[in-house]
Amino acid sequence: MPLTVHMVDVFGASPLAGNPVAVVSGADALSTSDMQRLTRWFNLSETTFLVAPTDPQADYRVRIFTLDREMPFAGHPTLGTCHAWLAAHAPRHDTHVMQECGAGLVRIRRDPRRLAFAAPPLIRAGAPDADELEQARRLLGIEARDILAAAWVDNGPGWLGIRLASAEKVLSLEPAGRWPTPVDIGVIGPHAPGGEAAFEVRAFFSDPAGAIVEDPVTGSLNAALAQWFFAQGWIDHDYVAAQGTRLGRRGRVHLSRDDSGQVWVGGDTRIHVSGTLQAV
Repeated sequence: MPLTVHMVDVFGASPLAGNPVAVVSGADALSTSDMQRLTRWFNLSETTFLVAPTDPQADYRVRIFTLDREMPFAGHPTLGTCHAWLAAHAPRHDTHVMQECGAGLVRIRRDPRRLAFAAPPLIRAGAPDADELEQARRLLGIEARDILAAAWVDNGPGWLGIRLASAEKVLSLEPAGRWPTPVDIGVIGPHAPGGEAAFEVRAFFSDPAGAIVEDPVTGSLNAALAQWFFAQGWIDHDYVAAQGTRLGRRGRVHLSRDDSGQVWVGGDTRIHVSGTLQAV
């Protein structure tokens, strides 16, 4: 039977300005190899597949694939999948949707303006060792003195967070084109006070062939960076992070922390393409 496919733009401040994700609905009959093959064919950073939940608390279950593997969790696919699911389903709750994924249950808040997911707990934290930090420094093409702080902020993809002195320094980065080992590095620096965004963020990862790719807008990274910054006391209020600037995108990620200490990651979501997949 034909499968429904939505192309959803996530975190864009305007149409076609964020990070796209393909969402395939009714994918229960697809095998894991089918899902991986479709993901490579779409050739987006992630494709997601909606299947029946196994947890009674969940509204739906999603499987998230990159070009080379299945991920337990990812940020912009979470919001994009939820948007596509809401386009065809009535949620059980007025205020939230419960997503089941490889990382477990993820609560997605339905605010009047946008969706926001509850940042999952970090599975790896703490400072990198000297060799790990040196590898990141060399890949980014910066001096050791440029790095104000560094920490593992891994909530699934494997992010190493690097704090720089300014948004201008973040935007000036010219990372290496290739790297011999797998990397997932997120870099953040502050904008001058009073602007639309408080921070500029860039995300770099290696593809299966070792080429360094910059991600347009990254929900998982921004979630982890916010948890790091709130925990360190470097920020104590809601803020907006800009991402994708060097790629010609206008990504805007809305970060907040509630009274319980839970960090929320929100952004605008728009369906730009809907259709059916005729054969797999």
